[in-house]
Amino acid sequence: MRMGKYEMGRTLGEGHFGKVRLARHADTGRAFAIKILDRQRILAMKIDEQIKREIATLKLLKHPNVVRLYEVSASKTKIYMVLEYVNGGELFDKIALKGKLTEKEGRKLFQQLMDAVGYCHEKGVYHRDLKPENVLVDAKGNIKVSDFGLSALPQNQQKDGLLHTTCGSPNYIAPEVLLNKGYDGSMADIWSCGVILYVMLTGNLPFDDQNVVVLYQKILKGNAHIPKWLSQGAQDMLRKILDPNPITRIDVDGIRAHDWFKQGYAPAVPFNDDEDISRDEGSLNMTEDASERKIRFASDHSPAYLFEKIESIVRKIGFQVHKSNGKLKVIQDCKGPANCRGQETLLISAEVFEINDSLYVVELKKSSGDCSLYRKLCETLSEDLGICKRQQFLKQDSIKQEIGRYNSSF
Repeated sequence: MRMGKYEMGRTLGEGHFGKVRLARHADTGRAFAIKILDRQRILAMKIDEQIKREIATLKLLKHPNVVRLYEVSASKTKIYMVLEYVNGGELFDKIALKGKLTEKEGRKLFQQLMDAVGYCHEKGVYHRDLKPENVLVDAKGNIKVSDFGLSALPQNQQKDGLLHTTCGSPNYIAPEVLLNKGYDGSMADIWSCGVILYVMLTGNLPFDDQNVVVLYQKILKGNAHIPKWLSQGAQDMLRKILDPNPITRIDVDGIRAHDWFKQGYAPAVPFNDDEDISRDEGSLNMTEDASERKIRFASDHSPAYLFEKIESIVRKIGFQVHKSNGKLKVIQDCKGPANCRGQETLLISAEVFEINDSLYVVELKKSSGDCSLYRKLCETLSEDLGICKRQQFLKQDSIKQEIGRYNSSF
């Protein structure tokens, strides 16, 4: 399937209004994420203004830590947004897998987050839904802020110069937004960034409750418990950001001037308007990715059976398994066991793709860790779950053709 000069590949995600598919530029081979939106559904849900706002916002933003929008096209039934492909998953997953980040790692990501948010504010853009699920991480470990569907531009401000729409995710929403009296979009975003920083450094939310009313009461009081085991600088940073009073809350300039924030800080440089997109970090080296980090094998087992067996096999040999967004994430933490001491944590994701009604491809992708251990695990799974030699002999030609089509569509 093609959309203009793009060859469409597998589905990366689906939502209420459409889906996001991986695509490859036919001439350059570069990977992109194409958001395909259903026009009828958008009109039925009355979110056409929200989509227009997201497109207008992304056109303004050209920063290394913000997901890029390269072009928009439309048919009678669909809207196509060609976006930068970020292949490292969500910040949420990164935190969930590790429990919490070290101060050094958390500070680096927070510095990038503040670079992105500060740049957006300079452009008059207020995100209004900052949370770890809306912050992506690329293959190099750098963040990319995404999902500007709830963002606001200067023209959204009322005569008092404030925003008045209550929006955002409950645990990350600023107290002044809850009061429904108007709020400064930049200060509300900074509060959300503070909650993200707290989650990165502690692995917990500063304000949480199953009852939303109680949760909002806690946010309005703003009495977050700051762990004493954090460094003095980190504690001070969190207190100054999670100040329930937006007038006395620290701003972007204050954060950048803070001693804790400045450690190892190298400000990001926004892209020039005429900069060649081929120089951006969103490109994917297909050859290196396939040969060094990605292994595929064919199977005639159902996806449900494959996931169940993969989980059973890897647990038996001492790995941990996390389920997330239609994937299995296989982890071996090498900080403790003596048999792998000195190695970095092995992190693998497993996905299953349907080729036809009776043939599937299992894709195993290594994010980090020991290559030899990764290959051994892949061999074990392939031998146990792949098509057996007799079937492979009988189906060899058809499988090659089908997987060839799958690889080309990727």
